[in-house]
Amino acid sequence: MQAIEITHPGAPDVLKICERPMPALKAGEVLIKVHAAGVNRPDVLQRTGNYPVPPGASDIPGLEVAGEIIDGDVSGSGFKIGDRVCALVQGGGYAEYCAAPAAQCLPVPKGWSMLEAASLPETFFTVYSNLFERARLSGDEVLLVQGGSSGIGVTAIQMAHALGHRVIATAGTDDKCRACEALGAERGINYRTEDFVEVVKSLTGGKGADVILDMVAGDYVAREIECMADDGRLVIIALLGGAKGTIDFGQILRRRLTVTGSTLRPRPVAFKQMVADKLRARVWPLLESGQIKPVIFQSFPLAEAAAAHTLMETSTHVGKIMLTVA
Repeated sequence: MQAIEITHPGAPDVLKICERPMPALKAGEVLIKVHAAGVNRPDVLQRTGNYPVPPGASDIPGLEVAGEIIDGDVSGSGFKIGDRVCALVQGGGYAEYCAAPAAQCLPVPKGWSMLEAASLPETFFTVYSNLFERARLSGDEVLLVQGGSSGIGVTAIQMAHALGHRVIATAGTDDKCRACEALGAERGINYRTEDFVEVVKSLTGGKGADVILDMVAGDYVAREIECMADDGRLVIIALLGGAKGTIDFGQILRRRLTVTGSTLRPRPVAFKQMVADKLRARVWPLLESGQIKPVIFQSFPLAEAAAAHTLMETSTHVGKIMLTVA
């Protein structure tokens, strides 16, 4: 099969088309003929040598695909050979064929194309598990999304809004802020020209955000603590602003704040199956009813994966960057 490999750590041009053997399937896995794959920040980090591949995972980048099940172990999964699915994978998505645990597959939502469906797994598994499992977002709580125009951001805004929550989002330009608002954010905050702490406090009557989804970390964390509501939860899922910072632990004690975080890729199949089951029950109906829509900025042929990575590194996009497989 054709695939994209990382020839050595470096710039986007280290991504090269290559011939690889077909994936060998393990128990509980299916073989997917890939129609489209998503491009995500972890792929960029892997390419630059800053995100080690988990033991046993493919070194081919790509954490989400959509296509047809053509072989494998479908027993007990509810799927059959020939079904159209999207899947979360540990790697191997930038290829014509990809192995995926059947437990991490979800049906292509009714009315969605393969390209649109491939934009779902990585961000939807990440957002749902962090907002609703780890941070326990519920009731009429307010969510602040840092980086609202990213793939994670547009997913978090739409999902939380569709499930009845007030959402505030930050982005780096006024146009991106308006895009966040069009997706359901009550207010987009331009973090280059506005103080998100002041705006969040103003919008919430001084209370602050109940939950913050953060991809920045670094010196953002101290500011986020300032705009958290009492009993608030901060969930860190990436370190784009750095892995270290200084925070006021007194506020955490006095106001019963929670600072937590997670990474999805190394989690076991059983955890991801739990998330898949909840997505299918709670979120997939919102996709099929049109309450949550695909947000795809641009797609590239598989052989142009380097161009897709170049675009991602500019951070000029709103939503997802995708690869199509002939």
